[in-house]
Amino acid sequence: MLLGKYHIVIFKEGRGGSHNLRLRGWLGIIGFVLAALLIVCNLWLWDRYNQSLKLESRLLEAEKTIDEQNTQLLSMVGKVREVTADLTRVRQFDTKLRLMMNLDSELTDVGNASASPSEELGRNALPLHRQALAARRMYAFLRKLSDDVRLEEVIQQELLRVLRENRDSIASMPTVWPVEGFISSPFGVRSSNYSGRGEFHKGIDVRARPGTPIIAPAKGTVTFSGGDGAYGLSVELQHTRTITTKYGHMQRIIVREGQQVKRGEIVGFVGSTGRSTGPHLHYEVKLNGIHVNPLRYILN
Repeated sequence: MLLGKYHIVIFKEGRGGSHNLRLRGWLGIIGFVLAALLIVCNLWLWDRYNQSLKLESRLLEAEKTIDEQNTQLLSMVGKVREVTADLTRVRQFDTKLRLMMNLDSELTDVGNASASPSEELGRNALPLHRQALAARRMYAFLRKLSDDVRLEEVIQQELLRVLRENRDSIASMPTVWPVEGFISSPFGVRSSNYSGRGEFHKGIDVRARPGTPIIAPAKGTVTFSGGDGAYGLSVELQHTRTITTKYGHMQRIIVREGQQVKRGEIVGFVGSTGRSTGPHLHYEVKLNGIHVNPLRYILN
């Protein structure tokens, strides 16, 4: 019956008259189906629109979380670099003390290890798929750094024990700068200021203003005080049976031979006497009569 033929008559008011419409039943069914499909499509589109709004909100939250994680990771890298630098300084200090005390020492470099998480993060934020990897590497590095710190603590305890047993030796080590200034000529082979040819520089030259005080870097005995050829006015100190220091080109000397001096006591003033191109202190350290680099002993 639904698929039958229908005759619809439409009458007009007033003048009268009518319109006749002839319809088949299947056309009505098609219209109904189309209307239903339209309603269903509208409901589906509305649902998809709501889901897109939720996804957009979640995406914004995820981006905010990623920015916060990047900030935390970058902050962590900065802290790791600071800790690594501190550990490196401690190990270098440890090595220098061991060299002074003639102890076996092996310095482990942690600088390369710190580069791994730092390079992983870089200067900019990481993409999402690399966040987990960077975090795992960072935590692994922190665990290794923690183990290194504990190992260094054990080493430091051993070193402190040796230092306590050798207090007198440490007091006689030239561990401080004899004068305030900057190094103008380092220890080792250099080009001569006079001949231009290579020569071995037995100490370091510390440039400073004329009259700057020169102090004893450790306790000792004055074994020489006076003019010494190319060194000009100079002083020599005997600190231990094996360690001596020398100070050249001085403007004035205020200690005498045989005098006992303490660390920090003034022995003279910076000048330019002898074979000198300008006011500076020529500073030498000898170990068993052999010239060694003074920086090997300076700790401050």
